[in-house]
Amino acid sequence: MAERSAPVGVMDSGVGGLSVLAEIQRLLPNESLLYVADSGHVPYGEKSPDYIRQRLRHIAAFFHEQGAKAMVLACNTATVAAVADLRELYPDWPLVGMEPAVKPAAAATRSGVVGVLATTGTLQSAKFAALLDRFANDVRVVTQPCPGLVECIEAGDLSSQHLRQMLEGYVQPLLAAGCDTLILGCTHYPFLRPMLAQIVPAQTAIIDTGAAVARQLQRLLGAQVLLADGPSRDTAFWSSADPDGLQRVLPQLWGKAGSVQRFPL
Repeated sequence: MAERSAPVGVMDSGVGGLSVLAEIQRLLPNESLLYVADSGHVPYGEKSPDYIRQRLRHIAAFFHEQGAKAMVLACNTATVAAVADLRELYPDWPLVGMEPAVKPAAAATRSGVVGVLATTGTLQSAKFAALLDRFANDVRVVTQPCPGLVECIEAGDLSSQHLRQMLEGYVQPLLAAGCDTLILGCTHYPFLRPMLAQIVPAQTAIIDTGAAVARQLQRLLGAQVLLADGPSRDTAFWSSADPDGLQRVLPQLWGKAGSVQRFPL
């Protein structure tokens, strides 16, 4: 039986999950957090489901070794490919995945047209198709794969002209189709909110699922009486790429510096 003071493991294919990590820390400040950036294998959106499942098994085993009481897949593509597999392997372990916010976006739209910015892997998945079947019957959903955005954010580029041109190229077809609500279907994309706000009309709703993931983690830990009740320890970071890369962008994306270790291969 895990202890309340045990940490929560959070993973992403790279730095995008830091947007979810921030929401978890905001809602659950007593929780101690572990973060693995699988940046040596980013972007997941271009990898096969089998490849991603193998990576997630490796990362889940690592979190188990670290004594984690729960695991958060702060990555839409990883959730699509691997969460069912992990739930079979670890039936008693609280696991929280991500999915694009189709339901709240369908409720929020006034024009009846919702745009989705996401990776190719997420948009091509059966899980995403099922989400549309379940929640988007009364709205038109226009999808836009966004190759290249993840790589820019991984490098800490949130403001270059190159990034802006790429983002405008992805967003303009959605606006032209009448979208008044945009789903950020990748955990990297919330870091682009300031630039998006300059590109889209002021009344456009921009929706991501980081806060909902934090609330689901709170529910699962509460149900198993595992919510931490003492002070948290410093967040521990690992990267499967050169740790210096994550260490360099942490102040920008996490809001403070941190020490990063190399994730064991």
